[in-house]
This record gives sequence, C-alpha cells and structure tokens, in this order.
Amino acid sequence: MSLNDTPSGERVHIGFFGRRNAGKSSLVNAVTGQELSVVSDVLGTTTDPVRKAMELLPLGPVEMIDTPGFDDTGSLGELRVKKTLQILANTDIAVLVIPADEDIAGCDTELKELFVQKGIPYITVRSRADLAPELDTGELKVSVSDSGSIHQLKERLAAMAKDTGNKRRIIGDILSPGEVAVLVTPIDSSAPKGRMILPQQQTLRDILDSDAIAVVTRELQLEQSLSRLSAPPAMVITDSQAFRMVSRIVPEDVPLTSFSILMARYKGFLEPAVRGAAAINTLSDGDTVLISEGCTHHRQCGDIGSVKLPALLAKTTGKRLNIELSSGRDFPESLDGISLVIHCGGCMLNEREVMSRCRRAQSQGVPFTNYGIALASMNGILRRSLSLFPELLALLPEDNDNTAG
Repeated sequence: MSLNDTPSGERVHIGFFGRRNAGKSSLVNAVTGQELSVVSDVLGTTTDPVRKAMELLPLGPVEMIDTPGFDDTGSLGELRVKKTLQILANTDIAVLVIPADEDIAGCDTELKELFVQKGIPYITVRSRADLAPELDTGELKVSVSDSGSIHQLKERLAAMAKDTGNKRRIIGDILSPGEVAVLVTPIDSSAPKGRMILPQQQTLRDILDSDAIAVVTRELQLEQSLSRLSAPPAMVITDSQAFRMVSRIVPEDVPLTSFSILMARYKGFLEPAVRGAAAINTLSDGDTVLISEGCTHHRQCGDIGSVKLPALLAKTTGKRLNIELSSGRDFPESLDGISLVIHCGGCMLNEREVMSRCRRAQSQGVPFTNYGIALASMNGILRRSLSLFPELLALLPEDNDNTAG
C-alpha cells in the first residue's frame, strides 16, 4: 500500500477554519504544494469542505481540510457554516486563520470556544503577515509568499500531530511473538474483487507487526485449516457475517472474536457498544433502528447493513421495526425518534469522528452499538466473542448467550 493509499481513518485530520477571505484556501494550497482550493477575493469562494491527503514530514500521512467561512450569511451561508461545524467532528488539529491586517472577529472567538469545548488542539495563525509586519501578538505569522513561514507552520503542525491520533493496537498488544491467529475471511458477492476489506488488511498487518503468525482462510475451509495446525491457535478472528457458522466449528476453549469487534476496540468505543447491544432485547413494534456505515458503496443484494442486519433484527426480536440507513459522513445531528444505532466498525473514519457519533447518541439517550457486537449478541455468542476482553464480561447479563436468533 503506497502512502496515497493510506485510508482516511488512519490519517491525522488537520482543518483550516476562519472567516471568509481570511486566507484559508491560500494557506492550504501553500502547505499542500498544490492548487487544491480556488482562491479569489470574492467572499465565500469556498462553498464546501475541500480535502487533500498528503504526507507531512516528519509525521507521515495527514488529511488537510479547507472549510467555508464561518461568518457566511444567508440561507446558503447557513448551510456552509453547518458543513464547517460537521468538519469539527473529525478534526484532530485545528488551524484558526485570522488576517494579520484585521482585528479578531466574533466568529474567531466562537471558533476558539468550539475548539476548547470539543477538546481539539489548535493553533492560531495570522495570514497575510506581509501586510502587517508590525503586528506582534505572539501568534504564528505566515505569508504564502514567504516559504520560510509556511515551512514553520508545517513544522508546528507536525509537532502537534505527534501527540494526536490513534495510539491503540487492533490486536497486536494481546498476541505474543510466535502465537497463531486464524483469520476467517468470507469471499462473497459483497467482498471487493481482488482485495481484502480494510479491517482484514489492518488486522493482518498488526499481527505481523507483533511477530505473530497469521493463518488466513475462508469459512468453508476453516475446519480443515484448524485440523492442519499442530496446536490450537491463540485466537480466531472472523468476519461478523460468518459468526454463527464459525462459532460451531471453533472449539469452545479457543477465543473467538470478529474484525468488527476489534475495530470498535481500536476506535475506542467497544465498551459503549457492548452496553448498547442490550437495547436489542428491549425493542418494540414501531421502533426505529438507524444502521450507519462510515463509507459509501453500492449496496448489493446480500449487503450486511441494508439486508442481513434488518433480517436478523426482525427474526431475533419478533418485532416490526423501522430501519433507517446512513452512510459516509451523513450521520444525523438529531437522533430524535431513533431507538438504537448500529454502526459499522468505522474503519474509514478517524477515531475522533467515530467517538463523536457515539457521544452524540449517548447525549441524546440513544443506545449505540456496532455490527460485530450486534451480530454476536443476536447469534447468542457475545460472551464468547468478548473472551479476549474479560473486563467487559461484567457488562453482560448472565443469560446473554441464550439470546440466539
């Protein structure tokens, strides 16, 4: 995988914020070294967030985000400001851009307050510094015509980013060198042709980084694969869709979990996802379940989010449920009328955005779980699927594994 193939969810997201015509787009172009954003003296030139993946040395892969002006007006302006607010949900580092030749505006102060409120590290940059050389506020002064100041900005961002981003491991921290992990990866109509899905790739890489051994097999060859091992594996990790079949094959004394559960752990929301799964058993006729995916793709006939999960929910609960779907970054601000959110593992989203969605649900009193936890619960194997994480077993009712659909 080349640098440009590094998924968005693994990049540090750096957002440029400020009023209209503050110089945000010019700075983003200068930092990325590309004419990424349209630059004009006309107010409101940037109408939608513009994203650019790049390498910020010495840090590595980042995603730069140019946002519309936060002081935009009118009905369209309000929509642009709303888009900017949405970007805060996945911003790891914020750059507040204030023109050096202008005073601090109310929207600048409001943005600072939002950064603090949301716990986003930020830096204030005075743009167009060549127009106000006498300015001495202690803030970083930059000019797109001064490559030295742009280099200084990049160095500051790289230094801030060292303490930002996901520091967790997917599975490598509980695997010892030389131990064997068996990965069960079904190849069906929803599997991308010619490649493995991202959580499988990432898990495989983390196992190899731990000097452990990965055995990759399809569910149809799992029994044969296990029989050829000289000793039981340290664990079996399966695609959630194959949970029921795999759980029947894997001996009870071998820990079993799923890629989706590991992604919930990696993104930081495994505990609330385990708590949220209990809501499945409390659903009533007419309740609405939001099934949300972090990526956008063409939904196929056997799609897990739109087909398999709704079918299993209906079978498990015996209720007539309303199913709503969301994908990509279109996660609703208001969850009014939603009884449960079932989210994907979030491999295409950074940790901050996944946790923002989780906290948004919690703040509105809506249980939040994910695909792997929900499928394990409805297949009656949630307790077993969490055996690698004994600290979470206390969150489960004693009869959890009798809840098979």
